[in-house]
Amino acid sequence: MADFAQTEIERRLTLYQVFLKLYEHHSSLLDEILQLENLSQPSLTRVKGCYVHGVVDTSAVYLMTNLCDNQTQSLRQAQQIWTIGRSSSSGICITDSHMSRRHAAIQHIDDRGFYLIDFNSTNGSFVNGDRAFEPIKLKDGDRIRLGSLTFSFFANYSCRVLPTVAMELLMQLTHRKSDNQVEILDYLRDRPKPLTEKPDDNSEIFRNPELVEKFEHWYDNFSSEQKSEILDRFFSRPIP
Repeated sequence: MADFAQTEIERRLTLYQVFLKLYEHHSSLLDEILQLENLSQPSLTRVKGCYVHGVVDTSAVYLMTNLCDNQTQSLRQAQQIWTIGRSSSSGICITDSHMSRRHAAIQHIDDRGFYLIDFNSTNGSFVNGDRAFEPIKLKDGDRIRLGSLTFSFFANYSCRVLPTVAMELLMQLTHRKSDNQVEILDYLRDRPKPLTEKPDDNSEIFRNPELVEKFEHWYDNFSSEQKSEILDRFFSRPIP
């Protein structure tokens, strides 16, 4: 029995030394292992791809994250400091036994960016495998580990305005009914019929009240640029 116990101790010591060597050369390996443990946490069973997204726009600075109640939320804080820990008073409360009550915080400093700050937690805070002994500036795509929870951090400092959608595509999109139900337009069946070149045929179309009402609804929801495009196409069509 004593020989068996000695052999088991030596085996475990060897495994521990192998683990240390792996961690020295591949520190991110531990993050991946702990990420698997997140799936067994009762409070995180429905979370897939945990993340925190720092947003800076012209009106406010805030975080968007799915760490709270397993659903994406926008979190605004007047001092731009978002605390993380097991305490219910934390801005981001995580029920993880490996996390301290007041574990860490993400702080935004004007003209400098977002920082991760550890509150001398028991199990530490890590950014890309490096322990945060002092504030670490966060970059887009950083991997953060607090306790046994690992999540991605993203930062957004700019906004790009996209061009208007072409009217051909608008005619195929959904429009909202008055009862808040979404109706999918059948492109071949529900789109307004093109005006024919015969005046008699056109008058037959406009004698249909339902079709006229639907066309007026679409037209009222177009922007001024889209209405101008309609008129330009109408007047530029060939005259028979």
